[in-house]
Amino acid sequence: MTSTPNIPSLDSLDYIPYIDQNGQLTDQFEGKVGVYAIFDQEKTLQFIGYSRDVYLSLKQHLVRQPQHCYWLKVQTIERPSRTVLEEIRDAWIAENGTLPSGNSADEALWNQPIDAKPTMTAAEQASYAAGDGLTQIKLLKQAARRVEEQLLAALEARGVQMQIRFNPKLKESGLLDLK
Repeated sequence: MTSTPNIPSLDSLDYIPYIDQNGQLTDQFEGKVGVYAIFDQEKTLQFIGYSRDVYLSLKQHLVRQPQHCYWLKVQTIERPSRTVLEEIRDAWIAENGTLPSGNSADEALWNQPIDAKPTMTAAEQASYAAGDGLTQIKLLKQAARRVEEQLLAALEARGVQMQIRFNPKLKESGLLDLK
């Protein structure tokens, strides 16, 4: 049995800007295993997660929830251990006093691909219901592309300069997720 390293308090960690002055996500966590806390513009805790590649997870969260990703705090660990990661996450949630919305009611918005189907117009929904398989795929891709454009515009308005590419195959299902 391995002993848990000292868990740093969330309060003791420095805030790191989500996007740097060059419009990039900090790459210091690329390929790093760790726990991360995401805060909104007012530094209100929104979500606590852990990952085998913190950088990739932070990029996904930025795309899924751009309006909530302004600050972060990160604790990396040397060897992957789900137990240690969960202990740190749970300690931070306990320290916060309340469960962040991203870890409760809004968890799917933080962790699942973006579903463009609810944005379909009434006309698109009617065409989808009446259409064959090819028509349905075309309509789902159309809705996904529309949501993608809105997301990219929102990220650009935030000053994000990094390359964002979505998985083209998922668009056929009306879903958006990073490639």
